[in-house]
Amino acid sequence: MNETKRALILVTNDDGIRSPGIRAAIQCMLDLGDIWVVAPRAQQSGLGRSFPSHLSEEAKAGFLQLGDAQVRSFAIDASPAQAVRHAVLRLLPRRPDLTISGINYGENVGGCVTISGTVGAAIEAASLGVPALAASLETDREYHFSHSDKVDFGVAAVIVRRFAKHLLAHGMPQGVDFLKVDVPCSAQLDTPWRTTRVSRQQYFVNRVIIDEQGQKQLSRYAVDIDFDALEPDSDVHALAVDRVISVTPMTIDLTAKVNLSRLQDSLVIDDSFCGDHSAAGQP
Repeated sequence: MNETKRALILVTNDDGIRSPGIRAAIQCMLDLGDIWVVAPRAQQSGLGRSFPSHLSEEAKAGFLQLGDAQVRSFAIDASPAQAVRHAVLRLLPRRPDLTISGINYGENVGGCVTISGTVGAAIEAASLGVPALAASLETDREYHFSHSDKVDFGVAAVIVRRFAKHLLAHGMPQGVDFLKVDVPCSAQLDTPWRTTRVSRQQYFVNRVIIDEQGQKQLSRYAVDIDFDALEPDSDVHALAVDRVISVTPMTIDLTAKVNLSRLQDSLVIDDSFCGDHSAAGQP
């Protein structure tokens, strides 16, 4: 990065611009660069990287007051991914050097990470060529859609600062588009961190229940881990078993890591029906 130019940092989230989690992240990074906040006006958890058509995408400019500091902000009627796109393409004075998404109420680990708006915002930033960090703090489920002051984001904010400072100084590691950082609720400032991969286990699971009318319904999600089958190098294992900070390098390339030529040779597709008019409902 050009040392004569202060870093431009975009901060967003999915819990909404009034969340204590986003304020904690900002407070801890005030000296790292010029911070602009573009975040959803209201709670938008669980929207992944979606672009809902019913949201107006109207952005209201203002300032967040953090002690003596005023931070330029936009509260936008949008999903987290939409907020990032508007920030990068039209609201910020230039392309940001780093995007921080979070700090989220609730961990984002396992096979349902793409449901997360926190992760979705980081994916959107990465797709626009901006390095990103998605940060989440393990919390009880009752706080996931709240702005409760019973959750202490202090340690998680310091962790975010450490990684943000490193990324600003050294850039994103080669082959990595964004980092997903999940902090255990028990973490202290000396808690170690570990690079992990996304577990194939769901982690948050819905159960099928039968209501009074005999109809199938889905229960509210809850943590459900198959510890016997849990991958030892996964984000779930690091967080839930070893109680260390999980740092997962991620990429927007969702292509399976296979030999494409060999796969093509192995996929013998019967396309004989293409010339069969009767198969298409024609006489």
